[in-house]
Amino acid sequence: MSWTDARIEMLRNGWEQGLTASQIAEQLGEGISRNAVIGKAHRLGLKARPSPVKGGDAAAIEGGAERIVAATTAAVAAIEPVTAAPAAAVRAPAPVVRKVRPAVAAKPAKTSLLDLSEKICKWPIGHPGETDFHFCGKPSNTGFPYCNEHCLLAYQAQLPRRDRNRAPPPVMPGFGPRR
Repeated sequence: MSWTDARIEMLRNGWEQGLTASQIAEQLGEGISRNAVIGKAHRLGLKARPSPVKGGDAAAIEGGAERIVAATTAAVAAIEPVTAAPAAAVRAPAPVVRKVRPAVAAKPAKTSLLDLSEKICKWPIGHPGETDFHFCGKPSNTGFPYCNEHCLLAYQAQLPRRDRNRAPPPVMPGFGPRR
């Protein structure tokens, strides 16, 4: 597909007449798509038109904004002023006093291998050779060895068999098995 001077002139005429990009592409014939028409119109610097999806043009939008401002102004003007009650009749609510207890920084005990049971999360934290190695220790999900947080990390849903890709993934040059 090539943009000849005749095709560009047809595009300009159709664009000025207000035809859609699809209609212009149809007129131009084989080899020119709607997207090609839009791209060429953009490169030629043709005047942008309002989107058929968004609808309306700038003048209609501005007119709508003016109507909204006018309606809002009228509504505000229609509100009657509220008269203030005498100061003696208005009482302030009594202040609420709450006692604040100091937070106790209790360091949770680390769960060791000897502490594990079927009700405790067995997610390892750290490296087994290190001194601070321990297990999560939160309550585990019924039927699972881990808590909610660690189940999300350990288990991932698989696609149904019919939706799985049957062909092996393509091997990129230089990353496949050595021969």
